Amino acid sequence: MTISSMTGYAVTTHETGNGTLTIELKSVNSRFLDLQFRINDDLRALEPQLREAIMARITRGKVECRVSFGRKATTPAIPALNAGVLDSLSGLQAGVLQLFADARPLSVNELLRWPGVIEEAEVSQEALQAEVAAAMQATMTAFVESRNREGAALQTMLLSRVDDMEAIVQRITPLIPQVVAQFQQKATERMQEALGLAQKTADGTAQPAVSREEALDRIRQEVTLYGIRIDVAEELSRLAAHLAETRAILAKGGQVGKRLDFMMQELNREANTVGSKAAVKDLADASMAMKLLIEQMREQVQNLE
Repeated sequence: MTISSMTGYAVTTHETGNGTLTIELKSVNSRFLDLQFRINDDLRALEPQLREAIMARITRGKVECRVSFGRKATTPAIPALNAGVLDSLSGLQAGVLQLFADARPLSVNELLRWPGVIEEAEVSQEALQAEVAAAMQATMTAFVESRNREGAALQTMLLSRVDDMEAIVQRITPLIPQVVAQFQQKATERMQEALGLAQKTADGTAQPAVSREEALDRIRQEVTLYGIRIDVAEELSRLAAHLAETRAILAKGGQVGKRLDFMMQELNREANTVGSKAAVKDLADASMAMKLLIEQMREQVQNLE
């Protein structure tokens, strides 16, 4: 299944039997589906139909739909008189003349200028509705394809960043036992030195500050606690799992925007923890590199449907 961006654009122009119909669609990212219409007065009644056509194909994004209709310029036909309007005027005139015998009857010129006396060719609403429906489907197809192309490009970019982060995790994971062991050794040496200091008594003789057993037990406790504080193996394991899930979401496709946004939060949390526990420069640099990659991904995830 493909991945769609919320950014898209399409415009189509159709020559219909009634005139030229132009439909333009463009969208940007939004948390929900937000539809805005700019429509000719002739087509205002068709807005619900246009809204349904959009909602049937997309679920998120701020979408602007512009529809314009230019009537076809035709050779003027012989004007036709509206017999019904003329009959009504004749009856009204007769009634007036009965009351006002000296009133002047309507002239031919006045009758021809009376609204509705000369019939104008009107656009069939049913025909226009069918033409708009067909044109909208063609425009929607082009619009969805543009969002899919943008989504494919974003998918490639995101997978590239996932590859980079997985490479960082694979590179630093073997370092963790070595880092913990080195720091535990240094901590042991320093604490043995500190706890082994002698205390001076009042008569000037030296006595051990603590017993050997107490000193060794204290060293073991402190070194264990320190090792736990700098050990990021668990965080790296969760990072690897989150990256695998991100890759699976991208492979499955569909509406992935909200799920990927959540994954970015989880990845950022683990990368921050690795940075806060970093005991050597390699880990600190790795944390910074991962956070930069995550930020790049987060910006692009905001554009996915």
